Amino acid sequence: MSFDTPTVSVVIPCHDDGKYLDEAIDSVLKQTYDDVQIIVIDDGSTEEGTVRLLKEYERPKTKLIRTARKGLATARNIGVRACDSKYILPLDADDKIKETYLEKAVGIMQANESIGIVYCNAELFGAQYGPWELQPYRFPEILHGNMIFCSALFRRSDWEAVNGYNPNMIYGWEDYDFWLSLIELGREVCCIPESLFCYRRRSDSMLGKMTAEHVVFSYSQLFRNHPRLYAENIGNLLANLQQATNLNHSQERRILELASVIREVEHSLSWRITRPLRYAAAKLREFLRGGVAE
Repeated sequence: MSFDTPTVSVVIPCHDDGKYLDEAIDSVLKQTYDDVQIIVIDDGSTEEGTVRLLKEYERPKTKLIRTARKGLATARNIGVRACDSKYILPLDADDKIKETYLEKAVGIMQANESIGIVYCNAELFGAQYGPWELQPYRFPEILHGNMIFCSALFRRSDWEAVNGYNPNMIYGWEDYDFWLSLIELGREVCCIPESLFCYRRRSDSMLGKMTAEHVVFSYSQLFRNHPRLYAENIGNLLANLQQATNLNHSQERRILELASVIREVEHSLSWRITRPLRYAAAKLREFLRGGVAE
């Protein structure tokens, strides 16, 4: 294998997660598919142990790139830009993959050119163990909430076509936004029905720090980034909401968040020129007036 032109590059941003990094890299080096390189992006780490680890970091098939603190979306883009591989697998520095993940995911990609995202079932480890119960991928249900974790295989050519991860997802969900971009390209999604990805459950995770305001902002940003996708499918979202008869507290909060999203999008250019969204806003207001449980 030539290190310069492997079939797969595994891109691992690392910001102060040095204590987990070797475990993530070991999981890649143990893959049954070996035409792979690893790109580690030191995203402005300042934690003493991480800085010490990465000072002269050397692992097989591994290239280290150093950058000032850029954030997860930009760090991933830097890693992808540094390689010429046909396929890319993002992997967070505190997670890991099982031995046959790449072999099976690459096989699916090579067998079907229409598939642009391959992921799998997943399990939790760390602060919590067991299956990670995610809803199966369906469209347009993914517009309601993401069910594809960040470590899914995709084509580098598709990354180029959508200009990579969008750094305007400042509170997270950059992977969610990216999957929607690939879906907009017409790419199909395939889930391997095996648990081949291990997600480390941590009390200090980025998603765990998202406030209600961050969630509303992120939904609003998804609308702004994908106005046509939401405009063409928002009727399905509203229909699902209107079918709910006994809303629990979580569902009520989601509806109120969506109402805030609509108000945000009303002020954008895409709202003003997109008639279906104006119709959807009226329907959502009508539903909120009469359909939210106290």
